[in-house]
Amino acid sequence: MTADLSQIVKAYDVRGVVPDQWDEALAELFGAAFVQVTDADAIVVGHDMRPSSPGLSGAFARGAAARGADVTLIGLCSTDQLYFASGKLGLPGAMFTASHNPAQYNGIKMCRAGAAPVGQDTGLADIRALVESWSGQGAPSPAEVPGTVTELDTLTDYSAHLLSLVDLSAMRPLKVVVDAGNGMGGHTVPTVFGSLPLTLVPMYFELDGTFPNHEANPLDPRNIVDLQARVRSEGADLGLAFDGDADRCFVVDERGEGISPSAITALVAARELAKHPGGTVIHNLITSWSVPEVVRENGGTPARTRVGHSFIKEEMARTGAIFGGEHSAHYYFRDFWNADTGMLAALHVLAALGSQDGPLSSLVAQYDRYTGSGEINSTVDDQAGRTAAVKAAFGAREDVTTDELDGLTVSTADWWFNLRPSNTEPLLRLNVEARDEATMTKVRDEVLTLVRAS
Repeated sequence: MTADLSQIVKAYDVRGVVPDQWDEALAELFGAAFVQVTDADAIVVGHDMRPSSPGLSGAFARGAAARGADVTLIGLCSTDQLYFASGKLGLPGAMFTASHNPAQYNGIKMCRAGAAPVGQDTGLADIRALVESWSGQGAPSPAEVPGTVTELDTLTDYSAHLLSLVDLSAMRPLKVVVDAGNGMGGHTVPTVFGSLPLTLVPMYFELDGTFPNHEANPLDPRNIVDLQARVRSEGADLGLAFDGDADRCFVVDERGEGISPSAITALVAARELAKHPGGTVIHNLITSWSVPEVVRENGGTPARTRVGHSFIKEEMARTGAIFGGEHSAHYYFRDFWNADTGMLAALHVLAALGSQDGPLSSLVAQYDRYTGSGEINSTVDDQAGRTAAVKAAFGAREDVTTDELDGLTVSTADWWFNLRPSNTEPLLRLNVEARDEATMTKVRDEVLTLVRAS
């Protein structure tokens, strides 16, 4: 076994190329280590539709059971379905998926009981250290009494729980196109949407981890072109696109135009605040200004945090926040164990649209107030040096404020930008927002000139 664990262990999951870095023997060790670090006597395990997922998840289960833990296998599921099982059963969980990544990849997303995150500082480093110590030396000592392995179907209960969290009683009939990208949305959408007054137009619902139609990554505009065209040709009210493990949801309006995840965050925040007046809403620092504005307008308290799954979940738990949203279309709900679920966000969009007569484009206009650049990546040799040059150029101006909560954020009354280093690649990631297109373009180009200077 030659896997370089320092390369395949990321912030909240383990991800590697199959079988070069990631095989069933390694998965079995991770199962044993997961049980030891979480001190679990029972766990729940699920997997996506990738060809390697059943074997890897089965090996993980064997490793956990050998260490004495009872394992509940829920089989094919979305990541948020695994979080549901972890929350409902009160068990640590492991989901085998590489999310939106290409077919040759696979990995694990792990959580403690109640879908609490396992991050680098909350168990992942310890799991990695154990696996490294065991690699090449054979399996760890088995428990005197091995655990059991049983199967459980959670799809119906998952669907019922989500539907209980959104009032859909006043929803008018809608026509919705859903692009599952051959991912797990093809498994969950028919059950969750089945009882709703929807005309469902399915796209790529066949579970196929080789992704024959397009990558299951709706964040890339190239991967929603088919959805946009189908919404227009069908005369649909909206379109939804899920990523490979169906924990993220992207929305397209009736014109086939993509809706910013920040606008969806603001829309859902307003609805959650109507249910929980005065609540706290988490947003990461590259979501639109619209989000904290809408939160305040609806009587809530916005809380700004770093980009990333583990940071959002930690802030959700620390502040008791009712909801959280990220620019990447991850949406977190207190009523869903602080975990992210794109399906629940989609139900909120359907409920909001279906409870009034106007088109989706008009509904979301009140939540989409500014002009953004989207995330722009630049390859650089010296991340720190380029960031320092940008800070020096902008920091001396009297009208700006800066902070370094996550990378460098520079703000004025009319625009802001954030420049963040990638943790895994020699990249700087730039996001710019302004009150108008001309200002956004000017600031964007000025920053990029500094970042890409030779």
